[in-house]
Amino acid sequence: MQVKRFFAADMRQAMKLVRDELGADAAIIGNRRVAGGVELTAALDYQLPPEPARQPNPALEAELRKTQAKIASAHAELTTRAQSDAGKDRQLLGVQPEAKADPLAAALRQKPVAPAPAAAPADNRALEAMRSELNGLRELIEVQLGSIAWGQLQNRRPQQASLWRRLQRMGLPAELSRVLLEKVSSVQEPRQAWRMLLAHLSHAIKTPQVEPLEEGGVIALVGPAGMGKTTTLAKMAARYVLKYGAQNIALVSMDSYRIGAQEQLKTLGRILNVSVTMVDPGQSLTQALAPLARKRVVLIDTAGLPASDPALRMQLESLAGRGVKARNYLVLAATSQSQVLKSAYHSYKRCGLAGCILTKLDEAGSLGEVLGLAIGQYLPVAYLADGPRIPDDLHVPRSHQLVSRAVSLQAPEDPSEEAMADMFAGLYQNPARRAG
Repeated sequence: MQVKRFFAADMRQAMKLVRDELGADAAIIGNRRVAGGVELTAALDYQLPPEPARQPNPALEAELRKTQAKIASAHAELTTRAQSDAGKDRQLLGVQPEAKADPLAAALRQKPVAPAPAAAPADNRALEAMRSELNGLRELIEVQLGSIAWGQLQNRRPQQASLWRRLQRMGLPAELSRVLLEKVSSVQEPRQAWRMLLAHLSHAIKTPQVEPLEEGGVIALVGPAGMGKTTTLAKMAARYVLKYGAQNIALVSMDSYRIGAQEQLKTLGRILNVSVTMVDPGQSLTQALAPLARKRVVLIDTAGLPASDPALRMQLESLAGRGVKARNYLVLAATSQSQVLKSAYHSYKRCGLAGCILTKLDEAGSLGEVLGLAIGQYLPVAYLADGPRIPDDLHVPRSHQLVSRAVSLQAPEDPSEEAMADMFAGLYQNPARRAG
């Protein structure tokens, strides 16, 4: 029997090390949390020892009897104390003692028992160690269930497994992939199943019926720094000026935090011959917009602030104010990682989002992550930006074109077996963690 220990940052990486070195037949015989990650003890050709016959343990039985006696004694003491307190209360109130005590009434008249003293620090440490061990076991079970589920799918439904791989090459989230595959589960012909799956994906991508600039009104671009808000605003402004002229559009900047941000917008205003209004911190956005009420389109550039910055909350509350009536669009760079996109959505959804604008498509390695967020959070895709040219590289999206582009950017090779097992393991996590 070969036994070895493995150290990794998390349970999935540790399981991968076990599979790579000992193979899929290795048995996990121990796991625990250590500084910097987890430790797994795995064995190859491990045989479970025969369970010994249960032998009576006189010492343990004696301790159990002592504990039982202590519990009975404590219970009797509490009952006696409660009856004594109840008798004192009746004497104070001038009530004669009852001939026969009613157990239910006596229980209702009991005074509250003082809370038990706080657990000792040692007990807290033991509880924390137990909680950590249970979390490790849960992660281990999720990883193993994912491996089993992926293996069963390959054996029983190879066509579905092939579609899973293609969707993962596109970068789509596991939960969205599962929903799409359920819609084509009854289709037997592989090519038809793939075409129908892409049609369902295209249908899931929502786009506005009317282009935001054509609809008019106050339009604010929000999102973290580096997503391309100011460049996208410049493209939108130039697009409108080229079509309708500069008289009925105005620009507003709420970004007084980034060096040169307002100067950049002023330069754009001079080039387009469009008025530019600066909103200082603490200034009312409603008052700043009042002189622009006759403009058909007002574009607002906002500051990309960290989620923990109190100024972000103030900015979002201003945009969500009743007097502003702004349509807020979340600007998302297609080059961002999935966790960055999710964090951006949860930080900026407080202002009320009318949709999203996808930028940097020309630099993206895949579109599955950003499309997965837009679909999962029901965000219509208002515009696409795929280059530096103003305004040529701003487009009104078509869902089927987006899907075709996502397919063209899919990874050239199938994901590894470990990656597919990890993806299936994610499906066994609770729904709240999946949605996050």
